[in-house]
Amino acid sequence: MQFDRLKRRDFLTLLGGAAAVEWPLAANAQRSGKLWRVGFLAGASRPVALESSAYAGFVRGMRELGYREGNDFVIEWRFAEGRFALFPQLAAELVGANVDVIVLATGAAVRPTQQATSTIPIVMGYSTDPVGSGFVASLARPGGNVTGLASSLDDIVPKQIELLASAVPGLARVGLLMNPGNSNTPPALKSAQSTAGQVGFVLVEVEAQTPDELEAALATLTRERVGAAIVIADGFFNSQRRLLIELALQARLPTMFPQREYAQEGGLMSYGESLFEFYRRAASYVDKIFKGARPADLPIEQPTLFKLVINRKTADALGVTIPPQLYIFADEVIE
Repeated sequence: MQFDRLKRRDFLTLLGGAAAVEWPLAANAQRSGKLWRVGFLAGASRPVALESSAYAGFVRGMRELGYREGNDFVIEWRFAEGRFALFPQLAAELVGANVDVIVLATGAAVRPTQQATSTIPIVMGYSTDPVGSGFVASLARPGGNVTGLASSLDDIVPKQIELLASAVPGLARVGLLMNPGNSNTPPALKSAQSTAGQVGFVLVEVEAQTPDELEAALATLTRERVGAAIVIADGFFNSQRRLLIELALQARLPTMFPQREYAQEGGLMSYGESLFEFYRRAASYVDKIFKGARPADLPIEQPTLFKLVINRKTADALGVTIPPQLYIFADEVIE
């Protein structure tokens, strides 16, 4: 199912006006008398306060469906702390904990979890191109034990480039920071390369999987004299977002980030999907599975909630003059 209220071809005209999607609340959960066990596997670090993080979207979704945590279900949380090599171990732990369903916060965890179990239902709370990645047979009929949600990350990157072009006049060289170990990266990279070629930008690609590599990547972008940079959505980058923001500010590099949290903490801009809403929607799949549905028969959904956030203070610090119309169409301006 596609819930995209933005016309892709009209994006430059709209200048980033965010699309919103409303997911209807389901009826109260049907009681079975069972205490369900949910495994939740994320690529980033465990938040200091889960209740105020994007992961709280899943708990909220369950609550809206009538489930009470502790009474109707419990969650086995696992966090990879940005180290994707831990996914096989963490997935095996959840299988060993006899969970009834596993919810994945990142597409990078799908393959290791599939390898850990072919019987426990797996719900992708967030993924990119699950068909092209070989996770499912099709969006309409996934097959196997995997279903869930797919993002439009490959659509977001071109829009991010267009937004940066609007914010940074004369932009000709754009940096692209990505994690080569993330299955979300290839479709985003392909999309970025296509867009850069169409508009005549030089795309400078850099990779990082450790904090030291992040510093080296930003140093490379500085040497390459890029006018702005884009950070591809990734669990490791999210766990290192304070370092990323600090490095971008030190380099005086206008940077587009994938989620609001980056802009909230000092990044110049963010444009992307709402992880909170993705995880909230994942609860509806868990509910259906609890009620007897097979993952193989549950179509993959592609809800799209794009939000543009601009940090005005950071723009002033970088000497970037954001066009008034971008501020008008932004979903949020952080002063």
